[in-house]
Amino acid sequence: MLTVTSAKDLQKIRRLALQAQGLTPARAFGRGAAAAALAAIEHLGYVQLDSISVIERAHNHTWFSRVPSFTPDLSNELLEQGEVYEYWAHAAAYMPIKDFRFSLIDKARVRNGEHRAKLPTDTKMMNNILQRISSDGPMSTRDLENPGVRRSGWWDWKPAKKAAERLYLQGDLMVRSRAGFQKTYDLTERVLPTSVNTQTPSLTEWANHLIDEQLACHGLVTLAGIAYGRRHNGLAAKTKHEVQRRLNAGELQQIQLPDQQIYYAHLGFLDQPLPRVSSRLQILSPFDNFVIQRARLRSLFSFDYQIECYVPASKRRYGYFALPLVYRDQLVGRMDCKAHRNQRRLALQSVHLQCADTDIHPVCEALAAALPEFAKFQNCDTVSCEQISPQSAGPALSAALARHF
Repeated sequence: MLTVTSAKDLQKIRRLALQAQGLTPARAFGRGAAAAALAAIEHLGYVQLDSISVIERAHNHTWFSRVPSFTPDLSNELLEQGEVYEYWAHAAAYMPIKDFRFSLIDKARVRNGEHRAKLPTDTKMMNNILQRISSDGPMSTRDLENPGVRRSGWWDWKPAKKAAERLYLQGDLMVRSRAGFQKTYDLTERVLPTSVNTQTPSLTEWANHLIDEQLACHGLVTLAGIAYGRRHNGLAAKTKHEVQRRLNAGELQQIQLPDQQIYYAHLGFLDQPLPRVSSRLQILSPFDNFVIQRARLRSLFSFDYQIECYVPASKRRYGYFALPLVYRDQLVGRMDCKAHRNQRRLALQSVHLQCADTDIHPVCEALAAALPEFAKFQNCDTVSCEQISPQSAGPALSAALARHF
């Protein structure tokens, strides 16, 4: 086991982790927006979906952080073109269509009542929905909801929507398109490209797929992180077995960090050259693949992060939807903001910097430099800053914003 004790080695690990996520250097996945977006999700394995819209949706934000030319319409284009599909990773997500077969285990478990057992099974409603979509074509969630109409038939929105969701989760339906958070369902056989592998993998194959994926997109991983959020009783044990097999074969090594946490990486991981970092500050989504594993952030970056939109307002420390800020190889703070799209104004409701005093000015300058493109991505032209801590950083940020807006 390699024990990391020096600050130099820890800095190198941080940079390698950022590089593995495609966050350094800029345009890590190329320049063509659509091709780069596809390359990014194929590397990451998934991009999480979320309904919160105080700023641009989480999946689009995650792509934008790695593909600067990304525009929100591209996510649905990739979906409609059959390059990605929607299902559950640790949460609802877009995933590359090449990995479709790895969703089949969970779909079979839903069908057999082994997974998501609380989701009601209304066989009559499900058959009606399948017949309707088969004869009339794709159906949106708006068609299922039909708000304001009280009826006793299959189109009564609550049971119909639940029935469609079950059909989707067990694999009979797929999401063909999205308009915001309105999904359009169609029969799987009409959505899935014929070239896609539909052979159900073994649990061993799934475990090895996740190990390869997580090593590629994180650089170094914990056992818990490999199958993070996957609700399958046997997967964690199988993953542990396969990691141990690779250790025994000399393919992997163990790395112990100063907090005693043990990670796994390819042999020679720390022999790689020290990645270069730029002074470009990254504003990340709370659901970004890089930050979603909170224990990992604490261990690698000494950054304690929580999404506070689920916390009662009186107990929030940093704001409803505070976005982590990455500068060079450090997480240097968080920014709670809201896009007032009717005013075309991005409000920085609070900015909390957590960096050394000597870094305040360069971090403020880097944040201000990042905000014009970020605001444009939110359909905003101007930026206002309402609160910053520490207060001593206020003049530096105000001056930097004045130079960029």
